Amino acid sequence: MATASDWGLLSYYDRNGIYCEMFGCDALPADHTSAIRDRLDKISLRGLRRRSIAAEKELFNLGITFTVYSEKDAIDRVLPFDVIPRVLSQLDWQTLETGVQQRVAAINAFLHDIYHDQHILNDGTVPKELVLNNKNYQPAMEGLDVPHGTYVHICGIDIVRDPNGQFLVLEDNARTPSGVSYVVENHYLMQRAFPDLMRGMRIRSVSDYGPKLQRALADVAPKGVSEPNVALLTPGVFNSAYFEHVFLAREMGVPLISGSDTYVDDNDKVFMRTTAGPVRVHVIYRRVDDAFLDPEAFRPDSLLGVPGLMRAYRKGNVTIANAIGTGVADDKAVYAYMPRIIKYYLDQDPIIQNVHTNICREKDGLDYTLAHLNELVTKPVGESGGYGIVIGPHASEAELEESRKKIMDDPDNFISQANSSTWTSMSR
Repeated sequence: MATASDWGLLSYYDRNGIYCEMFGCDALPADHTSAIRDRLDKISLRGLRRRSIAAEKELFNLGITFTVYSEKDAIDRVLPFDVIPRVLSQLDWQTLETGVQQRVAAINAFLHDIYHDQHILNDGTVPKELVLNNKNYQPAMEGLDVPHGTYVHICGIDIVRDPNGQFLVLEDNARTPSGVSYVVENHYLMQRAFPDLMRGMRIRSVSDYGPKLQRALADVAPKGVSEPNVALLTPGVFNSAYFEHVFLAREMGVPLISGSDTYVDDNDKVFMRTTAGPVRVHVIYRRVDDAFLDPEAFRPDSLLGVPGLMRAYRKGNVTIANAIGTGVADDKAVYAYMPRIIKYYLDQDPIIQNVHTNICREKDGLDYTLAHLNELVTKPVGESGGYGIVIGPHASEAELEESRKKIMDDPDNFISQANSSTWTSMSR
């Protein structure tokens, strides 16, 4: 009977000196996975495939999907489910937890500074034009004080391991990050599909994410509000992450609202329409991009936002999470300066380093990128969700030439990074 010990793919990386999440490598063995490996060794490959198929059917039946948009159409895809669990040791988790906390603290300090005194820009630590000319920079936020100085309440930090097993940050997502619902559902599904793997294991729970998020949002309600009403603002059913919006609203126990459900009254306070009449909203967890949040302040053609929301926000009558204008902090060119940003505000070295990044707005970075285009991953700095990325080793000659032209026409809009074929993705 073929079992896990015969899975050549799993041990390939270990034998070749590249870190593997299950086996580790010679320099960094994954001793913490030994119990899981022993249990996997008792499952036949046929049994593993059977459970995998059953899990995929369950995901489909539950409607746990996300939408991928292309130039031609939109495709609903079922959440990928890996039957081989990724196991993090307590030491790994401590590194990730402290590293992410450090990074988010620096991002919040950076955002407060650029929307107030702009010390880091005037000192030249971060190029002024990189921030002030950024499409995600919002002049409407200048001088606005947010509760506790917290601009980024929910942050998606994409983490990878390098071939030596060291954690690296691939990018920051500080605008409207998505994906946590899939982490939680994946955990639940693993419990159902592989109870024999998890039985008796000391695994940290993720089932309290919703209540914790609700409490964190309630803590940043406007001053003087003792029992704040929190609501999740969604763009609607056609958004690629709508499943997550429904999931999180349910997990938090808060209403899911849309722009048409919500209004700002003459006193610049926000209300949602309910069957019992208007109800005041104190905190909005928004999953709507800046440009569409308020047609009075931003795009006048937006049907997704709430007219007057920015007025209520500026007067302190409502808290918006994440704050407006946070996108400038997860710009991929600003990302390259994050080690300097951490040092500037916290006087600390990064606990988790960046993936080496070539900044095309700088001559050396541009020259290297153009000379190694077929080896690198190029990314437009202002996009999110993977859009606009070109993976050099997998791109056709025509795609590479098109990418080259775009980079040469607007080098400030691009960065490049090493091909990630030897990385293992942890993701947020």
